[in-house]
Amino acid sequence: MATLCMGRLLLVLCGSREVDAGVAFKRRSCDIPGRKQGSENIYVFFSQIAVKLHVCVLGPTGGIGAQDLLPARDLWDPPRTIFHRFKVHIVNGEDLITEVSIRSLPGEDQYSGFDGSSFPISGWFFVLIPRLRLGPASAGAGSRCDMDNAVESLAGLSVTDGWDGWASSAPNLKRNLGILSSEEIGFAMMLLREGQKHLFDHWPEPGVDDRRKKGYFDQVAQLNANYPGGLVSYIQNARKLLADSKAGKNPSDGFTPSVPTGEVLTFGNDNFMMLEEAGVREARRAAFVLVAGGLGERLGYKGIKLALPSETTTGRCFLQHYIESILALQEASCRLVQGQCEAEIPLVIMTSDDTHESTLLLLESNDYFGMKTCQVKLIKQEKVACLTDNNARFALDLNDKYKIQTKPHGHGDVHALLYSSGLLNLWQSAGLKWVLFFQDTNGLLFKAIPASLGVSSTKGYHVNSLAVPRKAKEAMGGITKLTHTDGSEIVTNVEYNQLDPLLRATGHADGDVNCETGFSPYPGNINQLILDLGPYIKELSKTRGAIAEFVNPKYKDSTKSSFKSSTRLECMMQDYPKSLPPLAKVGFTVMDKWLAYAPVKNNPEDASKVPKGNPYHSATSGEMAIYKANCLILRKAGVHIADPVTDIFNGQEVELWPRITWSPKWASTFRDVKRKVGECCSISQRSTMIINGQNIFLDGLSLDGALVVNANDQAEVKVTGCVQNKGWALEHVDYKDILIPEETRIRGFKVCKIEQVEINYADPGKFSFKS
Repeated sequence: MATLCMGRLLLVLCGSREVDAGVAFKRRSCDIPGRKQGSENIYVFFSQIAVKLHVCVLGPTGGIGAQDLLPARDLWDPPRTIFHRFKVHIVNGEDLITEVSIRSLPGEDQYSGFDGSSFPISGWFFVLIPRLRLGPASAGAGSRCDMDNAVESLAGLSVTDGWDGWASSAPNLKRNLGILSSEEIGFAMMLLREGQKHLFDHWPEPGVDDRRKKGYFDQVAQLNANYPGGLVSYIQNARKLLADSKAGKNPSDGFTPSVPTGEVLTFGNDNFMMLEEAGVREARRAAFVLVAGGLGERLGYKGIKLALPSETTTGRCFLQHYIESILALQEASCRLVQGQCEAEIPLVIMTSDDTHESTLLLLESNDYFGMKTCQVKLIKQEKVACLTDNNARFALDLNDKYKIQTKPHGHGDVHALLYSSGLLNLWQSAGLKWVLFFQDTNGLLFKAIPASLGVSSTKGYHVNSLAVPRKAKEAMGGITKLTHTDGSEIVTNVEYNQLDPLLRATGHADGDVNCETGFSPYPGNINQLILDLGPYIKELSKTRGAIAEFVNPKYKDSTKSSFKSSTRLECMMQDYPKSLPPLAKVGFTVMDKWLAYAPVKNNPEDASKVPKGNPYHSATSGEMAIYKANCLILRKAGVHIADPVTDIFNGQEVELWPRITWSPKWASTFRDVKRKVGECCSISQRSTMIINGQNIFLDGLSLDGALVVNANDQAEVKVTGCVQNKGWALEHVDYKDILIPEETRIRGFKVCKIEQVEINYADPGKFSFKS
């Protein structure tokens, strides 16, 4: 199908029936009172193929009639938006219908496309309009048509010179127009209008790579469909944001920052345990959303990050740890509720093309780690086009000249995906109250979730951002109160590279500095959000989940005229509060960093360059942080834990605590730990302890070596006495040694299991172990 514009009125041309050669265009009309109108018989040539149509135009009043080629302004005055609905009866017996709007403005006519673009209409112009198939032509040429039918593609038509002047700026494309369908030509026109002619500079003559050329437009169509407003909107947004970036414009201009007020928790005190219990009670009314669209390449790991072991003592991967933690909360929450409770907490995982299949395989090959398949939902994030310069020209894929380079749009897409999936309304109908968002490689986060959810519940927060103490200028966003010049206020995340300049520009001469606590007064955002489902649905019904975008190009030099590598528009899930109304209850919860935050995101080489005293955020530091947190929790519960020693792995100096791990069902809260740990327990620095079971109690245990306890949930086991053996040791490995598995190399060590005591209880009952 094609569309021609002659003067000020569009004609839709469809079909593929060959006719004898004749004039390129002819029409006849008859007079009808009120306007010059008539029945159209139109012949137009496309190479050796011609089409014959009967055209009826439904005017703006909805009436049915035929209309001759007259300027739109002559028919409808004063000028206003006019919707022309063309019903086309093709001679081969199919009805098709299409809709286009012509915006008539004083002085010039505008074509308004479905992608939101508009451009002047003058002379002959070729544009594309989507097709709607209505089936057999049984109703006749002048009947009303149902616009709700499904879109179906038509065969492409070849075209010849005489109307293709629009392609003169891309001669290689122009030579190939004959192999393209009308839809593909429409996309080509759009790309040229938006300054993307370079995409066709390498195209060879027709007959060479024709299938790949046409396949290129499949990707263009997908990119166009995936972005609100299409590629035209993407390019226009990119140009604006790139111009702002080049000019050094701060996105927070117009706002004055100030120190926000939130909840600062102290681990282990009565208030903390009260909030944990409140959070566990609410967990049965929560849904969890895990954003996991990225690969582990930045870590030096080719697989998906969710498959990476969170720690190597047990080898439990991140996804297993997360699912088992949710199931433990699910069970604990139901135990706190009077009467029968059969809650099943939903888990949504946002994937991408890079991670979707691998994530699904990881789940299926491990029986979903004990979670029912109906509880888990995968939603896939699409990618956006990469940009090569400040004019927002698309980058070609380095490995395929017939593809545009793409990258993920950022985890902010999760809001739009949840909205479009319909899951939010289903959750609300099921009585859920909370939505918890978290990222893929923080092995500590579920130690912070119960108390944080308790804060949301007791404070009535619509939005609760989890945070940790942050050093001034540390490379993590700061939770900040922003007051606009119009008086409105928001509490939200401000990226670290924007916070210090913003403070200096608004009267804080020293910028972001530590206060008397030794930390910045602007706590560090760790990208965990807890949202009240009701207000969340209400807000997304207005925004459809769209999140404000940003661009972060890496410039070659101070002129900011070229990039080191391609960039793209991004959005972040933690920027959701920026769109909220002034009365929204937005807060945050601060916890100790050792308890809540140990992300794994840097490879060994990059981590080794981090200045001493700053976090490495590597697989090495992430694993050591888990052992440290478990040891400090046990210390707070009364266990004597030996002090750590320091060691260096992959160039990173870390504290080496006893390697203590437990399954989430053993303890979801600190109160659980206190209840299961008796008096006079001690663990040496070189020790390893693994607890797998719900009802395992430590009482008078002295451990110097390795101890593994596995117990059925119906078994109650008391472990006492002195356990001493050669234990498990950590052996240094070289991360450059390709003979060693990646998941081991990126840590710089492997576990050598020399000797251990392992006890197993598979039957129900009460048991006591004393060495």
